[in-house]
Amino acid sequence: MTCTAVLAGDGPIRCLSAEEAAAYSGPGFVWIHIEGTDEEGLALLAGQAIPDVASNALIATETRPRCDVIDEGALINLRGPAAEKLEDTDRLVSIRMWIRARKVNSVTRRPLLATDLVRAQMEHGTISDPGDLVAAFARAISKQLDPQVAGLGDSLDDCESELDDSRALYGLRTTIARIRSEAIAFRRFVAPNRDALVTLAELAFQWLSEEDRLHIREAADRFARMTEELEAVRERSALLHEQLTDLRGEQMENRSLVISIVAFIFLPLTFVTGLLGMNVEGIPYAGERWAFWGVVGFCVLIGALVLAWFMWRHWLRR
Repeated sequence: MTCTAVLAGDGPIRCLSAEEAAAYSGPGFVWIHIEGTDEEGLALLAGQAIPDVASNALIATETRPRCDVIDEGALINLRGPAAEKLEDTDRLVSIRMWIRARKVNSVTRRPLLATDLVRAQMEHGTISDPGDLVAAFARAISKQLDPQVAGLGDSLDDCESELDDSRALYGLRTTIARIRSEAIAFRRFVAPNRDALVTLAELAFQWLSEEDRLHIREAADRFARMTEELEAVRERSALLHEQLTDLRGEQMENRSLVISIVAFIFLPLTFVTGLLGMNVEGIPYAGERWAFWGVVGFCVLIGALVLAWFMWRHWLRR
């Protein structure tokens, strides 16, 4: 899907054709947004006066958040939540913007959640120049991503509270691994988002007003806080994993100890019963009526003595 729009000075936004967008030089600014990699969108992008470096960056398959000055404009890439669920490991989709005084070209290969919000702001007249547009994207992406990062910390808090429940230890291992994986995936792009916005706020372009810089710094600060939160989640996940491994090891040791104690108690009893169960002549008291109960009592006595010895040695303490 390709959307070409122009925001006139004081009037409502109106859509332009590719030819009108390329030739427009009136008040306001032109925002040409391409979503996907269809032939129509790439043809529209090719018809714009864009340096080769910026053009290649807009259509690149893999991108990383960045901000670079090219000629009289700025190339900025950001990563934000997708408008639809993703099956890959990136978690976040990119928006690439080539910005100059009166025109903005942007490309998203997959739908970005913040795009509809920014379009709504344009329709309400709150975006009047390229600086407002990039600041709106920065604020929208940071606000939409913040609850997801906070949710990872809350999920980790729940895991910590469940450590005392021995029945939940096996399920916690999978949950903690998932949280740590998501934190690593988010951290991969959240920190570069912060760096790109910090660089953008320091650029000396006329289309960046002081209010735009303030909003961009606010979004950068939010990304910095999310970066710290993701680092904390990673470290806490590693500590929880180690603690979970120790608890499972201790649980296995306790179970092995109980099994060993039971086997040690029954070892001499097995020897006695095996010895008396041999089909040979000369077994003492074989013809007595009390012989069976005498053997049972003898076995109980041996078991009690072994158990008392374990308790005296404090081997039954957990």
